[in-house]
Amino acid sequence: MYYLGIDLGSSSTKLALVACASGNAIGVVHEPEKEMAIHAPQPGWAEQHPDDWWHWVCKGIQKVTKEYGITSKDIKGIGISYQMHGLVVVDEKGASLRPSIIWCDSRAVAIGNMAYEAIGEDFCTTRLLNSPGNFTASKLRWVKENEPAVYKRIYKFLLPGDYIAYRLSGVMNTTIPGLSEGIFWDFQSDAISSTLMDYFQIDPALAPDPVDTFSEQAQVSAQGARESGLMEGTPILYRAGDQPNNALSLNVLHPGEIAGTGGTSGVMYAVTENHRVKECARVNHFAHVNYQIGQKKRIGKLLCVNGAGIMYRWLRQNLSVGSYEEMNQLANTVEIGADGVCLLPFGNGAERILYNRDIGARILHLNLNRHTTSHLCRAALEGIAFSFLYGFEMMRSDGIEAKVIRAGNDNLFRSEIFASAIATLIGKEIEIYNTTGAIGAARACALTDHDFSRLSNFMRNDHVKTYTPAKDTSAYQQAYQNWKKELEQIINH
Repeated sequence: MYYLGIDLGSSSTKLALVACASGNAIGVVHEPEKEMAIHAPQPGWAEQHPDDWWHWVCKGIQKVTKEYGITSKDIKGIGISYQMHGLVVVDEKGASLRPSIIWCDSRAVAIGNMAYEAIGEDFCTTRLLNSPGNFTASKLRWVKENEPAVYKRIYKFLLPGDYIAYRLSGVMNTTIPGLSEGIFWDFQSDAISSTLMDYFQIDPALAPDPVDTFSEQAQVSAQGARESGLMEGTPILYRAGDQPNNALSLNVLHPGEIAGTGGTSGVMYAVTENHRVKECARVNHFAHVNYQIGQKKRIGKLLCVNGAGIMYRWLRQNLSVGSYEEMNQLANTVEIGADGVCLLPFGNGAERILYNRDIGARILHLNLNRHTTSHLCRAALEGIAFSFLYGFEMMRSDGIEAKVIRAGNDNLFRSEIFASAIATLIGKEIEIYNTTGAIGAARACALTDHDFSRLSNFMRNDHVKTYTPAKDTSAYQQAYQNWKKELEQIINH
């Protein structure tokens, strides 16, 4: 018997099967084979259609069951992970009213900034734990202001994972961590923030009801079964945004534990029980997957760099390089500091760690007589790593000290330069595990009793390697200070 994990990203949808009893990963597939398109009708916009997500989820279910020779009767539960902060609006029949405004869309930055000023820093810091910024609530207000005819037809707003759960089950609901990632949640009253809803003039009835993150949230409906190929009545047992879910996948559940992600965007996600925040405008704070009202209210402190893996991908696509492995090999031929070449990777929209400014990606100090593709590859890996450290310095100012850092064996963390630079500059080992968000979402189906100790057993064979800090940190420290000086000259100009 198996659990099915669905990980809805903005590039593709990954699906994993794990054995119910052991948690062993049986296999992972993804759809589509090529990356999903992100539509940008105007500069700074980023949209995908929810019906396209559902199409690829269904295709992925058919693919994973066929490749591993199982039937729908063999699947005993479904876990869902999803790209965070997206806005899906549906009518009373559940039809999506417009394309989803996804996580990297920056059209609502000004709306969120105005809300931060109007509601007040104290309220945002102590109750929302975030500036409304460019999150789901601000995006919903944008729809109200700019597409009033659409807004009038809204029955519920949903996050991307809520929409997939709805298409499977016909039931519209969400979770407390989901509401917190949209900046709808008041952490003092443990309820949807009436202050925020009043300010944005959003009807509270548009919010779906929250259910427990680890619970039988709904069951696959007759229609969901026909469209997906799953068996009617199969329970949905877990749902979380991709970064909290990535942390769970790496068994990051306790204060001082940090999960790293080096995908299209880069993330460091630290768990804390401290609800006092300084950096609510640049670092995100969400209810973690194991946040429980009346018990330990664990918070995920999330640092996001939009321009991370997408920067490395852009280089691969625009240089005469065949693969990321080749790029890593080229980078290894160059000394730390890339002979002075400095790369700022911030070319994927407004960056929260830069107060939602969009400064673009920049390559500085390129000497056409000295520098080669190898220097660009090295500068890119270091520049992305340095952006992680720049953000981690903000997390430290909020009281975060790393006890352990864990990351998946994919994307940027496959590069020794990238991972070793972070390990050296933070001064902690980075443990690499062979797991994914889809595997984590599937394993989470076994945790409806909240016995999180099972995760350690599930991961016992997942460890791949550990990156240790260099004993001599001077070269990386000098390269980082040079990089930081260039960044601060730009943002302070």
